[in-house]
Amino acid sequence: MQTTITIAGKSKHPLTVNRPGYGTMRLTGDGIYGEPADRPGALQILRRAIEAGVNFLDTADYYGEDVTNRLIVEALYPYPPDLVICTKVGVTRDAGKNVIPFNTPADLRRGIENNLRTLKLDQIQLVHFRVFGNATPFEESMQAMFDMQREGKILHVGASNVSPEQLRIAASMGDIATVENMYGHTTRTTLVVGDHTNQGGEEVLKICEEKEIPLIPYYSVFQSMPQKDERLIAIAQKYNATVAQISIAWLLHRSQWILPIPGTSSLAHFEENLKAADIVLTAEDMRFLE
Repeated sequence: MQTTITIAGKSKHPLTVNRPGYGTMRLTGDGIYGEPADRPGALQILRRAIEAGVNFLDTADYYGEDVTNRLIVEALYPYPPDLVICTKVGVTRDAGKNVIPFNTPADLRRGIENNLRTLKLDQIQLVHFRVFGNATPFEESMQAMFDMQREGKILHVGASNVSPEQLRIAASMGDIATVENMYGHTTRTTLVVGDHTNQGGEEVLKICEEKEIPLIPYYSVFQSMPQKDERLIAIAQKYNATVAQISIAWLLHRSQWILPIPGTSSLAHFEENLKAADIVLTAEDMRFLE
């Protein structure tokens, strides 16, 4: 099983990181808002991640707001030279703490400037444009991202929550380094929650593999847990592992182009998630899980 993955491998500035990475969203308070209930514990997880060899962190300034960015700075700044921090723009919170679109070119520029400031960076290595609502045409938002890349504010541009057609459009406009979409053992199809659509599916992964674009899956573990897939439970029992560990191991075996970023606010769960990389699933296991 491949232990590393290269982002933007065909560019002048490729980034090679270890699999899995870590998603910081769960370090916030309830509802992905406000300070963590255990701030020292959150800082400990971030520091432990670096000690354990994790060198890819996923964050966003609307986690909190700005909470995960500030935690990353407090725990890790000045950053290790091999650390890749990935953030996303296109969403913000309103006065009622609701997640709303923030995707005009001016909005995206404000989002980038805020991430640069809160992360204490001169350039962000990887930024996803997060599709949320349709207030601004997709092409207009993506063009703003490529414009800021040319200005040097962004090293690599990615896209998040995109449909297959949107991914093809984005790739025709410029180099897409990564895609961050919903994907996991039990979340391989599009999921509608309220008035929001989470794009997923095998077709997006297929395009990513064809174009050698890493797919960074979200909701890969969180969504699989409550559904209690009997196949995951059976394989977990076989390896004396947790269902979450098998969910992560499945992603690592499913494709060399998948970069899992399982998130948790528990140090014990974080350590468990790391051990998923040591689980070697057989071809028979993978057929069973399919």
